[in-house]
Amino acid sequence: MIGGLKTIVYPVRDLGSAKELFRTLLGVDPYADEPYYVGFRAGGHEIGLDPHGHAKGMTGPVPYWNVTDIRRTLAELVAAGAKPVQDVRDVGDGMLIASVQDADGNLVGLVG
Repeated sequence: MIGGLKTIVYPVRDLGSAKELFRTLLGVDPYADEPYYVGFRAGGHEIGLDPHGHAKGMTGPVPYWNVTDIRRTLAELVAAGAKPVQDVRDVGDGMLIASVQDADGNLVGLVG
C-alpha cells in the first residue's frame, strides 16, 4: 500500500527567497519553476514550494506518501479517524494527490 515518502511540500510566502535557499541546500536547479509551484528533485525525492500553501491551511511542511491506490488509502485513513482535508485531485500528468489531518492536526499527503 505505501511505496515510501515521495514528496515534501513547503508552504512559502516569498517564493523567490525560498527557491534560492533550496537551490543552495540541494545543489540543483528546480525542474519545475512556475508562479504556483517550484519543484526540485534530489536524493530520490521531490521537494516542492507552494506559495499558496498558507492560504490552503498548510502550517508547515507536508509529507506526501506514495500509495498504490489513493482512493482506497484515503477512505481507509478517514475510517481510521483522519479528517479529510483535500479530496483526490489530478495535479497534472495523471498525478493524483489528497490529504488528511491526524488527531493532532498534522497534515499527511498522499500521492498516487
